[in-house]
Amino acid sequence: MADRGCPLEAAPLPAEVRESLAELELELSEGDITQKGYEKKRAKLLARYVPLIQGVDPSLQAESRIPGPSQTTASAPQQQKSRSTNSRDERFRSDVHTEAVQAALARYKERKMPMPSKRRSVLVHSSVETYTPPDTSSASEDEGSFRRPGRLTSTLLQSHSSVEPWLDRVIQGSSTSSSASSTSSHPGGRPTTAPSAAATPGAAAAIALTGLAAHTHIDLHSAPPDVTTGLMEHSHYERPQVASVRGVPRGYSGSVLETADGVPVNSRVSSKIQQLLNTLKRPKRPPLKEFFVDDFEELLGVPQPDPNQPKPEGNQMGVLKGEPLALGTPWPPSLLAALQRWGTTQPKAPCLTALDTTGKAMCTLTYGKLWSRSLKLAYTLLNKLTSKNEPLLKPGDRVALVFPNSDPVMFMVAFYGCLLAELVPVPIEVPLTRKDAGSQQVGFLLGSCGVALALTTDACQKGLPKAQTGEVATFKGWPPLTWLVIDGKHLAKPPKDWHPLAQDAGARTAYIEYKTSKEGSTVGVTVSHASLLAQCRALTQACGYSEAETLTNVLDFKRDAGLWHGVLTSVVNRMHVVSVPYALMKVNPLSWIQKVCSYKAQAALVKSRDMHWSLLAQRGQRDISLSSLRMLIVADGANPSNVCVVKVEGTPYLCKTDEVGEICVNSSATGTAYYGLLGITKNIFETVPVTAEGVPVSDRPFTRTGLLGFIGPDNLVFIVGKLDGLMVVGVRRHNADDVVATALAVEPMKFVYRGRIAVFSVTVLHDDRIVLVAEQRPDASEEDSFQWMSRVLQAVDSIHQVGVYCLALVPANTLPKAPLGGIHISETKQRFLEGMLHPCNVLMCPHTCVTNLPKPRQKQPEVGPASMIVGNLVAGKRIAQASGRELAHLEDSDQARKFLFLADVLQWRAHTTPDHPLFLLLNAKGTVTSTATCVQLHKRAERVAAALTEKGRLSVGDHVALVYPPGVDLIAAFYGCLYCGCVPVTVRPPHPQNLGTTLPTVKMIVEVSKSACVLTTQTIARLLKSREAAAAVDVRTWPTVLDTDDIPKKKVAGIFRPPSPDVLAYLDFSVSTTGILAGVKMSHAATSALCRSIKLQCELYPSRQIAICLDPYCGLGFALWCLCSVYSGHQSVLVPPLELESNVSLWLSAVSQYKARVTFCSYSVMEMCTKGLGAQTGVLRMKGVNLSCVRTCMVVAEERPRITLTQSFSKLFKDLGLPARAVSTTFGCRVNVAICLQPNRLGKLAEQGTAGPDPTTVYVDMRALRHDRVRLVERGSPHSLPLMESGKILPGVKVIIAHTETKGPLGDSHLGEIWVSSPHNATGYYTVYGEEALHADHFSARLSFGDTQTIWARTGYLGFLRRTELTDASGERHDALYVVGSLDETLELRGMRYHPIDIETSVIRAHRSIAECAVFTWTNLLVVVVELDGLEQDALDLVALVTNVVLEEHYLVVGVVVIVDPGVIPINSRGEKQRMHLRDGFLADQLDPIYVAYNM
Repeated sequence: MADRGCPLEAAPLPAEVRESLAELELELSEGDITQKGYEKKRAKLLARYVPLIQGVDPSLQAESRIPGPSQTTASAPQQQKSRSTNSRDERFRSDVHTEAVQAALARYKERKMPMPSKRRSVLVHSSVETYTPPDTSSASEDEGSFRRPGRLTSTLLQSHSSVEPWLDRVIQGSSTSSSASSTSSHPGGRPTTAPSAAATPGAAAAIALTGLAAHTHIDLHSAPPDVTTGLMEHSHYERPQVASVRGVPRGYSGSVLETADGVPVNSRVSSKIQQLLNTLKRPKRPPLKEFFVDDFEELLGVPQPDPNQPKPEGNQMGVLKGEPLALGTPWPPSLLAALQRWGTTQPKAPCLTALDTTGKAMCTLTYGKLWSRSLKLAYTLLNKLTSKNEPLLKPGDRVALVFPNSDPVMFMVAFYGCLLAELVPVPIEVPLTRKDAGSQQVGFLLGSCGVALALTTDACQKGLPKAQTGEVATFKGWPPLTWLVIDGKHLAKPPKDWHPLAQDAGARTAYIEYKTSKEGSTVGVTVSHASLLAQCRALTQACGYSEAETLTNVLDFKRDAGLWHGVLTSVVNRMHVVSVPYALMKVNPLSWIQKVCSYKAQAALVKSRDMHWSLLAQRGQRDISLSSLRMLIVADGANPSNVCVVKVEGTPYLCKTDEVGEICVNSSATGTAYYGLLGITKNIFETVPVTAEGVPVSDRPFTRTGLLGFIGPDNLVFIVGKLDGLMVVGVRRHNADDVVATALAVEPMKFVYRGRIAVFSVTVLHDDRIVLVAEQRPDASEEDSFQWMSRVLQAVDSIHQVGVYCLALVPANTLPKAPLGGIHISETKQRFLEGMLHPCNVLMCPHTCVTNLPKPRQKQPEVGPASMIVGNLVAGKRIAQASGRELAHLEDSDQARKFLFLADVLQWRAHTTPDHPLFLLLNAKGTVTSTATCVQLHKRAERVAAALTEKGRLSVGDHVALVYPPGVDLIAAFYGCLYCGCVPVTVRPPHPQNLGTTLPTVKMIVEVSKSACVLTTQTIARLLKSREAAAAVDVRTWPTVLDTDDIPKKKVAGIFRPPSPDVLAYLDFSVSTTGILAGVKMSHAATSALCRSIKLQCELYPSRQIAICLDPYCGLGFALWCLCSVYSGHQSVLVPPLELESNVSLWLSAVSQYKARVTFCSYSVMEMCTKGLGAQTGVLRMKGVNLSCVRTCMVVAEERPRITLTQSFSKLFKDLGLPARAVSTTFGCRVNVAICLQPNRLGKLAEQGTAGPDPTTVYVDMRALRHDRVRLVERGSPHSLPLMESGKILPGVKVIIAHTETKGPLGDSHLGEIWVSSPHNATGYYTVYGEEALHADHFSARLSFGDTQTIWARTGYLGFLRRTELTDASGERHDALYVVGSLDETLELRGMRYHPIDIETSVIRAHRSIAECAVFTWTNLLVVVVELDGLEQDALDLVALVTNVVLEEHYLVVGVVVIVDPGVIPINSRGEKQRMHLRDGFLADQLDPIYVAYNM
């Protein structure tokens, strides 16, 4: 702990502080607190005793509220940079704040974070013009201009680039992986090519990581244990990175060395992840108390208030009263009376001067003109607009005013014209596109106000988007509007005797001003005539306005202070307003000062940013005099009257004098309501502040201003922020503007485009999370930007003691703009949440920000199996056991003997029914390419057997690899092997276009199965020994290769008959989804029992035709192709799934053509049909495809039924006659390829009708599953997961649910491992490489309690049995088996068991561009790989969405998000994801990802 020491001898610490420090040390040593948390708390304790921290006065340290000893510190000399005019408004800038930020960053000098990896093509963004005027260009610029027209295909050439040397130096001596390009840098320290992000083909993850090796407890070179299996201690073996198989024999040729944990030593991805772990510095978890109640309700941590947080100590404040309105001053009875007076008595007096973009006076409106034009408009509105001979408008109707910011003259005429006509003006922004930021919300406001008419100018109307008819287009969410152009020629002159009604300043609504909330919703604030006049009087008195003064106005004249001063109060006082348009300010930031000088203005109305711009531009301007200016109004706040400060939340108690709260005002000048929204009107406009005792402070209601502040010395009101910018993280409040200020203090000139930064919060996992989005300068390099991002994170963390959840950089000029060019925050937030922000750099920090996750579950000593049984009996639950029908005794022993060996069955069929067709093979065009009758198959098998004995010189018991494409040759070769006593092993042939990946698998199976001969076709035989093959494997070590294309017609001397049914019939080799290659032994007895069960279950007879669209190489697919037809005598129509790639409708057309009652397919085939034929059902119907013949369509799978896919398939092909209940699922696995088959034809189904959910589907609580529990819930309840029954249990099969660890039997509806006992169980593993110990008892398991005699096979799948109300044919109640998932694939995270498919389903739902997803764990980090079906520059949108959805739905923090191209996630022929191959590919840098994000 020496490094934590600090020279504190000078002043001895008080006893309580020393005690607290000792407690902290103990917490750290026991792992209760992270190193970072320890340092924070320790610094807080010592703050008042350490006067100088790195040369910064403690008073500058954020959150240190207690002042230290008064010492002067020499602040670092300010660097006088010449700032260009395109920097930004620095309303956030403060030298004190900047110094504090720089000091905070100085403490973090050594900390580096893993940089994301990005493919080169993602970096291509359109350049932005180098010079743009201050803040932003107008909102009319095309926001989509940065999208590329299509995807850029990334080539190896694009992948090469150099890497920053500081990144290279960190991982010393780490070799590059075989797939990576070597990286090179300039000796001078700068990269040779700019921006260098991705270097390798593959993860581009070659960029070395910066780490915290000095502070970490994890050795960089020994990887933490792999948590995907939890049993990696047994796996001390070497394993090369083979694309399709993980388990390989010792000594198998491979060049990649690995550690004992299977971590490739040279993998730079894993080293990057390792360093991410080091950066996180996860604390150890102490064990929980012994008697921990293991309830599966996961409770989110509730943030506790900080005990060190300063408490308000002042007295309770009173109500602060403003000075009373002066009495005796003659005031007009209303605003319109004032207008009439000046319009008739002073018609030549200037009222308003509008400037163009060059600064010249475009038009000066006099009071006489304003009065006469307003009268003309009022007359036209009331008398000349009709609808069905009725006046279109009546007094009190609302009218929209749509005028650009450059035309204050017409706006003023329209505003006063509406007031004279007793109409209510609703000023809004000009919609420039049909999808303007916030436009839909404005439409909602117009609709709720009942607006039917919009006033605009001729020029503005021409610029609006038009429909095909030439009319103004209807904007999204807007009500239908009539547009009226109010230029002079369109208005009617009123008769001389027409006068508007005299109006008093009453409670009627004068106008509605729109206001946008933090969430982006738009509401209308109603202002009465009385409030209007009171506001003008209050402003006149407060600002000391007098008649004929000149005011320069830079603000928006349609709302807020720009409207109050520049349109309303100015008319009361006959003032002259010079309106400076925003477009002029962009070109010439000094224009408002020049206008003050040239018009000798007495007052100016600006925002703080305008002052800042003019300061930057003012240098060198000597001829400007501001002597006439008596008042400069900086309108970033409001103008209160009677003021008090109340608590922000809950009852509006008055704050104490040293407490910040929401400012409330009581004044006749405020707005009166939100139009049409009574509920929130009461809350905002009718607040009654109360004292601590609950006594109201006034009998008049106050209005909440939405401003945060306090009343300081001399009764001055201090505004510290807006309620809209308030973010409550944990229990602490943070202001968005403060976070922006901190970010801007971190060298913004280099990285942030004109200082444009947006900060907002999003709710993730029941708490606000801070998101910071900045526009990146076009010339900023990737590394520099990432460095800036990490510095911002550190600065915010240090200054505000809060973590930034997401920091995103977007290309310059792409954030949505507010009307006057600022960032439209709510629209930015909306885009972020919808994945439409399109950032070019993103950094997520969920590990550091999310502190309210449920506590990890601690595994307790399990209840013993005996106690479990007793508990179930007491609870009235039966033991979960089920079985299929008893196998009926065969009619006579003769037939039993005949059907015991399949070779005998084929001979018998060839003799009794020689011409009965057994097989029909279709090609992609649907034509029959080959057929086989019983006798044809028998003769072909004889020829193969003769070739094996004569040419191959094989003896009985030798293993033969059958490497054939799907077809009748494969079946003939299989029976040929049986005829001569050899053991066949079916192997999928290598893919000619992908030999490098597929051929090693073929070679491995041939070697592992100890095959003495390879039987194949002529084409494949040539391919196995070709030059291309030699590049992938050693072709000299193949055993004898025989091609069966031209073998002579020879009869075998005698057909081999096995001495016993227990002799090995064939080997079934397959690669599991976890990448383990294993061969399973099937005896002759098991083979015939399997065929018999399937025959009884599916009612297969020689007269039946079935269609099979499966791969014939392993499992049930092999049994249905090669075994069942021979055993049962039915005709099989064989459709190779590979043919569907060129003709998707092949399988369904075949089913229809041959009127197959029963058909089998895989999920991949079903998915292909659903996606490929979705829009073609009509075409298929025209072609005569009719599926009404189908009684059963079975999906062959070794996984949880995919209920969404099967339902989509049923729904889609219902139009072609597919019966609603035809589709059902099957379940089998290695130990028993057919456990469940065939849908339930149950007695009560017909009576139940079709109402209600499918009786074989239940809904379980997903959270309970994580704790190995089953809790049934209602459909649609939160966290519900639908599970479909896996099919009816086959005859002769018994199933029991056993505890995964104690091996005791479990009760009904309890989750455990599915064990199976059946005559057709496989007899054992021939070989399992690398996992022998793991699978030792798979075939010979016994229960630890209860029936301990029966020998069971463990399936390795989790599931449960549930007794239903339905009855089967025998009248017994039906037991349904539900498969939840493979035990090998589950992820152990936070002490809970997660099924990858559940996380993947959530992720796929997160965004429409996610085509597929796969998850796996690596060193306790969750890695999510998503396939992007969209443009590459949209890839980074997915990072935040993926992280959010996994947090929300699964309470897990994603460690790494990998975004790849479609088709990268490997999927086997059954449609199952090969997650472990994907993991191996990721760690070996073979995926060529678009983007890899390392979440902090």
